[in-house]
Amino acid sequence: MNSDHPNKKPPVHFFRLIVIAIGIFSCFTLLILQFYHIQISENDKWQQRADRQHYFTVSEPFVRGTFFSNTTLQKGHVQEDQPLVFDIKKYHLYVDPMSIQEHFRDTISERLLRILNPSEEELVVFRKQFDWKSRSRKLVSWLDQEEKDLILSWWLPYARKNKIARNALYFVNDYRRSYPFGKLLGQLLHTIRDRKDETSKQAVPTGGLEYRFHSYLKGKQGKRKMMRSPRSSFDIGEVIEAPEHGCDIYLTVNHILQAICEQEIEKGVNNVGAKGGWAVMMEPSTGDILALAQYPFFYPPDYQKYYNDKDLIEHTRIKAATDAQEPASVMKGITAATALLANEELVKRGEKPLFDPEEKMPTANGVFPGRSAPIKDTRQHNYLNMDMAIQKSSNIYVARLMQQVVNRLGNEWYRNILIDVFGFGKKTGIELPSESPGVLPKPGRKHPNGKLEWSVPTPFSMAMGHNLQSNTFQMLRAFSTLANGGYLVQPNLVRKIVRTMPDGKREVIVDRTTPEWYSNFPQVLPKHIVERVVQSIKYVTKPGGGGWRGDVWGYTEAGKTGTAKKIIDGRYSSAKYCASFIGFTPVEKPAFILMVVIDEPDITYRPGVGSTYYGSVAAAPVFKRIAQRSLEYLGVPVDDPYGYSSNDPRYDAEKADWKKQARLLKEKYEMWNK
Repeated sequence: MNSDHPNKKPPVHFFRLIVIAIGIFSCFTLLILQFYHIQISENDKWQQRADRQHYFTVSEPFVRGTFFSNTTLQKGHVQEDQPLVFDIKKYHLYVDPMSIQEHFRDTISERLLRILNPSEEELVVFRKQFDWKSRSRKLVSWLDQEEKDLILSWWLPYARKNKIARNALYFVNDYRRSYPFGKLLGQLLHTIRDRKDETSKQAVPTGGLEYRFHSYLKGKQGKRKMMRSPRSSFDIGEVIEAPEHGCDIYLTVNHILQAICEQEIEKGVNNVGAKGGWAVMMEPSTGDILALAQYPFFYPPDYQKYYNDKDLIEHTRIKAATDAQEPASVMKGITAATALLANEELVKRGEKPLFDPEEKMPTANGVFPGRSAPIKDTRQHNYLNMDMAIQKSSNIYVARLMQQVVNRLGNEWYRNILIDVFGFGKKTGIELPSESPGVLPKPGRKHPNGKLEWSVPTPFSMAMGHNLQSNTFQMLRAFSTLANGGYLVQPNLVRKIVRTMPDGKREVIVDRTTPEWYSNFPQVLPKHIVERVVQSIKYVTKPGGGGWRGDVWGYTEAGKTGTAKKIIDGRYSSAKYCASFIGFTPVEKPAFILMVVIDEPDITYRPGVGSTYYGSVAAAPVFKRIAQRSLEYLGVPVDDPYGYSSNDPRYDAEKADWKKQARLLKEKYEMWNK
C-alpha cells in the first residue's frame, strides 16, 4: 500500500514560484514607492518642469498714472476729469522660433514685414529672431489694435493650414503714453523713454513732472500664465499676479489757460524776433500754478530728436525754474516795500522814519559811493516821489532809498528782508527738478575770483534789480505779497494725488486743496504797506507809465516792467536782453498773477513803437493779451467798465480806474520838473 511520507519535501517549482512572487511584489512595492516619490515628494519639481514645457509666463503690464487738468476754476461748471497725458494699450509682437519649422520661417518673416512698418533698428534683426534656439523673441514693439488685428487675420488661417501652433506668434500687452493735446505742457510734463528698464520693467522718465513724481506714477508688473499649444488662443491665459497701477495726479494747471498762454507767448516771441520766452500764471493767494507756457515748444513723443540735437536740448528744460536772471526794474516794487518796512522798523526803535513816499526826493544826481560811474535814468528827473519813481522806473530814486536803508539799518537787515519776507536766495520748493536757488550776495563772502560779493555799491544795484538773480517762481512768490495782502505763498503744481485700489476704491494720498494747506502761509507784509505799494505800481500801466501796453481793458491791474542785460561769460552783454512784465488783475481780488519773460528780443528800433528789447514793448503786450483772454474764459466780471481804449464808446477818462489819479500825478510831476 502506497502512502506519502510525512517528511516529504515540496517540489522545487514551488520554491521558484514563491521567489517569483516575492520578486514581483518587491518590484511592485518599489514602483509604488517611486511613484510616491515622484508624484508626492517631488511633485513641485516635476510640475515646474512640465509647466516649462507646456506653459510660459508673460508680464502683465500696469497702467502708469494719469495727469489731469484743473477743471475746478470755473465756478458752477461741471467738473469733469480732463486727462493731459495717459496710457493707451499697445502690443509687442513675439515669436516662438522653436514652434516654427525652418522651411516656413522665410515666408512668415516676409509676410509680416509687408504688414508691419518696423523701425530701422527692428528691421536689421527681424529675420534673425526666427533662428534663435529660444521660446520667445521680440519682433516689433508698440503695435496698435488695428495692426494686431491685421496680423491675426493673416496668421490664424496660415497657421491652421500649415499645422503650426497658433502661439508660435503671440502678443504681449503693454501701455504707452498718449498726449491728447500734443505739445501742450510739453516741458512741464515731459515723457518716458520708449524702452523700459530691463531689470525693473519700469519706465524711465526724461524729466519734468514725469521724473519728479515717478515714485507715485509707477506701478508694479503682474504675471500672466500662457499655454504652449496649437489650440491655445493668443489672448487667453490666467493672471496669476495682478498688476498694481500707478497713482493719478491732479494738477493745478488748467488746459484752457495753458493753451491761451502758449498761443500768446509764441506770438509775442515772434513779434519781436526773440530767441524764446515763457509765461507763468499763478493764483496769488494759494500759490497754485494755473499755466506754464514756454516757446519754442517741446513735443514729448519726439524727445529723442531734442536730446540728440545740441541746439534743441535747451528747449526741454523748464526755464522758469532753471534759469535765474537779474529781475531789473521788476524789483522796484519790492524795493519800495522794503523801504516802507524800514520806516516801521525805525519807528519801533523810536527813531525818525526813513522817508515819506509822498514827498519829493532829488533825483538829478546819480553819483553814489563806491561806483565808478553814476547811476542813470532813461531820462533826467529833478524830483520824484515814490509813485512817480515807480511809474517812470527811476533807478536813482530806488538806489537812494536803499542807500538810506543800509546807512540806518545796515546791510544785513536789508539782506534778511529779501530772504525772510520775499524769499530771495532760496528755492521756492516748486515740484520741478533742477530749480535754481538764484543768487543773493552776502556781506563778507567772496566770489571764486577773490572779490567780495557784497561791496559798498551792492545795495544800490540790488534796489534796481541788478547784482542779484531770481527764477520766475521766486519773482512770482515775491510779487504775490503785493497781490494777496502780504502773504508769502508756496508755489504749487499738484492739487492731489489719488491711488486706485485693487477693489476699485480711490484713496487720496496727497491733498493740497484743504484750508490747512493754505493756512500755513505766513503774513510777511502789513496790509497798509501792501496797499501803498500797489498804489504806486498801478500807475505803471496808465498814461505816463512805462507799462501802458499792459493795460487790460475793462479791468484794473497793477504791474511792473523789467529790462535786464544778460550776463554772458561773466560780463554784461550789450546785445542780449531779457524783457519782462509781471502783474496781477483785478487789483482788489486778483484772479491771477502773471509773469512774461521774453528771452533775447531783437534790439532794433521800430518807428512809433520804440526799441523792441524793452519790457514795455516785448513783454507788456503779451501780458495784456493773455490776461484779457484768461479773464474772459474764467468769467471774471469787469471791474473797470470805463477803462477801454480812447476810441471805444465805453471809454470815460473821468470814470476809468486810476486815469484821474494818473493825470494829477502827471501835473505834479511837470510842476516839480519844469
